[in-house]
Amino acid sequence: MSTESTTGTVSRADVCAAAIADAFRDDGEIFASPMGMLPMLGVRLAKLTSNPDLVISDGESLFLAGVPPLFATGDVVEGWIPFRKVFDVVAYGKRHVMMGATQVDRHGNQNISAIGDWSRPKRQLLGSRGAPGNTVNNRTSYWVPKHSTRVFVEAVDIVSGVGPKRAKEAGPGAATYNDIHRIVTNLAVLDVRGADDTVRLLSVHPGVGLDEVRAATGFELDVPADVPVTREPTAEEQVIIREVLDPKGLRFKEVPQPEEQAR
Repeated sequence: MSTESTTGTVSRADVCAAAIADAFRDDGEIFASPMGMLPMLGVRLAKLTSNPDLVISDGESLFLAGVPPLFATGDVVEGWIPFRKVFDVVAYGKRHVMMGATQVDRHGNQNISAIGDWSRPKRQLLGSRGAPGNTVNNRTSYWVPKHSTRVFVEAVDIVSGVGPKRAKEAGPGAATYNDIHRIVTNLAVLDVRGADDTVRLLSVHPGVGLDEVRAATGFELDVPADVPVTREPTAEEQVIIREVLDPKGLRFKEVPQPEEQAR
């Protein structure tokens, strides 16, 4: 599979990986908990470039000393973190998790529980799982592989992950460590630091127009006067992505090439 887009520029998947890496750039020595393929790729890219102090795991029970390719085994093991120990890290707060989101609303609340009325949902999803504890204890970011009005809604059906406005309304127990840091999608990078704690547009990816992002968002975004373009990965980062971390091109399963999307 080609790693270049039809326009000859860096692929959208590579731009997303670099944007995710940038979300972890300034974290220092902290446990990075990526959930999903692109978050795992971005975190490992950050570990090899902008933030070598990141602590990473195999996603199951081991801290890793090295940085293996996606889904590779046999890496050097640095420590053991069984599932019950993860809750100690969650409570302590030295952690940055990047989760998925079935819905995100204008105040940065996230839903991974169910679609529809909570008492009789149209579709049952994962359930809240770790989202409440993550969002009131740890820095939390979201990865959305398909930016659309079905995901970005005016109000989520069920609050799983708590946004800053709701956390402040609940009091210091919820708000003190609440930190919705970044929302990275296949179209743009956002945060929840707009007016009245609303979702704010930080950048649009190369080849994406502002109108395209607005049309794919089900609420009014906080948009600055000058919206930058998300940076492309450097030549070094491109080599790391393509030759070290994801030589099989697995990232294109989440963010397809333009020719794949047209099929």
